[in-house]
Amino acid sequence: MPHFTVALLQIMPTNSFEENLEKGLRACEQAKALGANLALFPEMWNIGYNFDRMLMEHAISLDDNFIKAFCTQAQKLEMAIAITFLGKGISKPTNNVALINAQGEILFNYAKVHICSFDPDSSERGLEAGNSFKTAELHYDNKTVKIGAMICFDREFPESARTLMLQGAEIILTPNACFMNYDSLLDDVRIDQFRARAFENMVGVALTNYPTPKNDGHSCAFDIDGKQLALAGEEEDIFLATFDLEKMRIWQYNEVWGSKFRRPECYKG
Repeated sequence: MPHFTVALLQIMPTNSFEENLEKGLRACEQAKALGANLALFPEMWNIGYNFDRMLMEHAISLDDNFIKAFCTQAQKLEMAIAITFLGKGISKPTNNVALINAQGEILFNYAKVHICSFDPDSSERGLEAGNSFKTAELHYDNKTVKIGAMICFDREFPESARTLMLQGAEIILTPNACFMNYDSLLDDVRIDQFRARAFENMVGVALTNYPTPKNDGHSCAFDIDGKQLALAGEEEDIFLATFDLEKMRIWQYNEVWGSKFRRPECYKG
């Protein structure tokens, strides 16, 4: 049976780029030992989503030693890695996740489309937004799954997950850096919203957040039918979410959501 296990690396960043690298590499080793096929980091791991470091001088490209180290680690562990980082845009930094396969190859490098420019106190106002969503076929253990990615604020727009579904994504990875259960009036609406993205699109979704005290954890994953596969507490740890790909594909074939009965000719902006 084709199963695919994502490790949600709900880990705290350190005070240095070098220590984040070393801690991230160790977390990948732990994820592999737990049986993961892919390790998913929280948002902008190389700088620990630190506002003070969202500067072009700290941005890196795909040929940086930080990225190369995770390519080497993926090949060594024979495990895919979704590594997040402050990237180099055209004139400003970008908010990125790169999908690395088990051979150490980069399958895509996605830059966050919906940056948090609404917040005057957020350094994301100084970032460059991406302009497209990315998917890729990921081969593992003689099996294949199509992976897409969105980042944090992206998940609050139905169009993000819908676009990835239309591109054929079966599992959408979501690095995160915010409070998922942040308001007593809203309770866990963000978690419910994320669950809805899975159900309405007939895709699996997996989100990794920072633990307390940086954020509040609640890394989570939901199956194609909205079933909860993982829901973390606030503590630092690694959590596993296993997707049954055969079940997912049967559900997609038999059920009515997703793209089956869409009428885009009637959808006006």
